[in-house]
Amino acid sequence: MRVVTVTLALLLLWPGAGSAREARRVLRHTEVVVFRYRAHDGVERRAWLLLPADYEPGHPIPLVISPHGRGTSARQNVRLWGDLPGIGGFAVVNPAGEGRRLEEYSWGDPGQIEDLARMPALVERHGVDVERGRIYAFGGSMGGQETLLLLARHPHLLAGAAAFDPDTNMARRYWDFASLPEGQTLQRLAREEIGGTPLTAPARYAERSPDTYARQIALSGVPLQLYWSTRDRVITDQRAETGALADEILGWNPYAPLVVFRGSWRHTAEMRWCSRLPQALVRFRLITRSQAIQI
Repeated sequence: MRVVTVTLALLLLWPGAGSAREARRVLRHTEVVVFRYRAHDGVERRAWLLLPADYEPGHPIPLVISPHGRGTSARQNVRLWGDLPGIGGFAVVNPAGEGRRLEEYSWGDPGQIEDLARMPALVERHGVDVERGRIYAFGGSMGGQETLLLLARHPHLLAGAAAFDPDTNMARRYWDFASLPEGQTLQRLAREEIGGTPLTAPARYAERSPDTYARQIALSGVPLQLYWSTRDRVITDQRAETGALADEILGWNPYAPLVVFRGSWRHTAEMRWCSRLPQALVRFRLITRSQAIQI
C-alpha cells in the first residue's frame, strides 16, 4: 500500500479550513500520513492517519477510530482534531468509508462497520504500534452513528467511545429528512444506499440504527460518552434519538459506564479541538486536564 505524508499546515489552510492560528498549532505537534485500503466491497479508499510528529515505531500508542459525518470527508474530519493527537501522544485514523452503494453516505452499512473494525490492523501495517488495550471510537452525526454500531458489534475492540449528536434511529431519520432544505435529495440517497424506504426495507433500516443494539451497548461494559443538543437543526428531535438511546441503555443496565452531556450547541459543533473534544479525551486519559486547559 502506498503511503503519503502530508504537511498539516497545507492541509488545514484549504479554503474554509480554519485560521492560520489553527494551522500553526497542528504543524507544531502533529503530522498526517495518508494510506490506501481495500474496503469491504473491494473498492480502494483512503484513510488519513494523524500521528504525533515525534512518533517513533516500536512505541505503542493509543488509537482513535474516527468515522466522518454525512456528506463530509475523512479529510474534513481531520480538521476537527487540530493538534490534539500530537499533544496527547495518540493516533487518529480517519477512513474515507464505503457504504453499500455510496461513499460519503454510508449510514452505518454493515460492511463499513467491519472496515472500521479493521482499522487498528491497517494502521499497524503502516508502521504504527497500536496499544491494543487503548483503542477508542469518536464520531459526530453519521460518524457518531457508526461509532455506536462499532461499539455494539465489536465491544471487545474498544476501550471507550464518544458519539456527538449521532443518528440513532435510521427510519426516523429518513422521515425527518423531509424537513431539511435538501430533504428530498437525502431521502433519495438513503433509498439508494439502504435499498428502499423504512416501509419497504424495515430490517435494513433497523440494522443501521444504534437503538436496535441498546442492549448490546448496555451490557458491553465499554465506557461511552453521548453528547446531544436541544438546539440541533439537523437532528431536531435529539431528545427522541440520543436522549432516548441513553434511557434505553440505562434501562438495560443501570450501572452501564455511560456519561451523557446535553447542551445547546449547533449540530456537532462540540466535536472540535477548540470545543468539547479535549474534555472528552481527558475522560479517556488520552490527554491530561492541564493539556486540555492550555489548548
